[in-house]
Amino acid sequence: MSGLSRRFLNLIVRSHDSAVRSLRCIDLKRLQLFYPTIPPRTPPPTTMETFGLPSPNPNFQACSADAVDQQGIACYTLAQGKVLCTDQCRRNFLYDASTHQVTTMPEFHRPRLNSLSLFIPSGEGKDKDDNDRGEGADEDRCGGEGSLFLMDKILQPVTRGDIGHPTGDLEVLFYGNGNGGITSHCKLLPPPPAYDWNAPSKIGSYAVVGNGSHVCISVNGRGTYFLDTARHTWDKVGDWTLPFLGKVEYVPELKLWFGISAYDQHLAAADLSTTDSQPQLVHGWKEFQPPEEWFQVGDPQLVNLGSGRFCIARFFTSFFEDDYAQEVSVLTGLEVVLRELNGNGKVKLEMVRHKSMRHTSIPGCRNSIHLVF
Repeated sequence: MSGLSRRFLNLIVRSHDSAVRSLRCIDLKRLQLFYPTIPPRTPPPTTMETFGLPSPNPNFQACSADAVDQQGIACYTLAQGKVLCTDQCRRNFLYDASTHQVTTMPEFHRPRLNSLSLFIPSGEGKDKDDNDRGEGADEDRCGGEGSLFLMDKILQPVTRGDIGHPTGDLEVLFYGNGNGGITSHCKLLPPPPAYDWNAPSKIGSYAVVGNGSHVCISVNGRGTYFLDTARHTWDKVGDWTLPFLGKVEYVPELKLWFGISAYDQHLAAADLSTTDSQPQLVHGWKEFQPPEEWFQVGDPQLVNLGSGRFCIARFFTSFFEDDYAQEVSVLTGLEVVLRELNGNGKVKLEMVRHKSMRHTSIPGCRNSIHLVF
């Protein structure tokens, strides 16, 4: 495969204070989530190695507020190693983990503490005819410049007279390096067509398609919509929804989109290059079986590491005697490879499971993993 695997896995970690987050960068060469060579096809081990968190690099804290429970901070990823931090006061700054540089960013039109995000690097979407390529693998070729699309997880009803006008549910941050330095600004976007919406609706899954020319979102119970990333106009492509849960990643080496299946929450793949009808899952794999005493909390998170390698993060609560509880975060390394069938030139996709490693913390205390990217 032509792409290069990433060396670092980034974590956003919560503390007991809702107004504080920290960035932790895990060196995958030291963590050894992946075996040096493809491991044999053996059942997964019954025990897992544990891992500790690296030192904060750095801590992010929200500005002071009149009431403590009103404080909050959220982190959104741009290109690799670049994190946008925003708080309840709409104070925004960009942190580059590779250079440790902090850059002030323009304010959003309203606080964005619980949004979905998609980053499209500059240069994506220029070739409108190349609709089978998707997002692209090399985000850093443009120096981290691009557009960060933020979408409320729950879209609010829109009255007929407001169709086509921004409501605040969606916003885009344009980020670039001009000759005079950082040039960034924010813009509110109109919501998808909503003539028949009479209640709040949740975005179930979302992806970048068409080589960055469109953002695709599936709204539970409503259908699937395309946002033109240049014109900021919407089209409804069907009453169906994507067969995924959360963010979907394009892998150019395999020419497929990968995500967490909406049906069983396993890793799955589909072809989103054409959307004349509901895309079907072409492959699905189960990478981890938790112990019976673990209860999953939250949704799994998928990180595309390049070269067909992925990390899946799953989050659990484990109860012991006297109602003692632990939060357990499990990271599993896996890769998807092409296998030739019987020497006849045909190939199939196969998942190779590497290691699963866990980190434990006490609920409400420090060092609880919130986001993996």
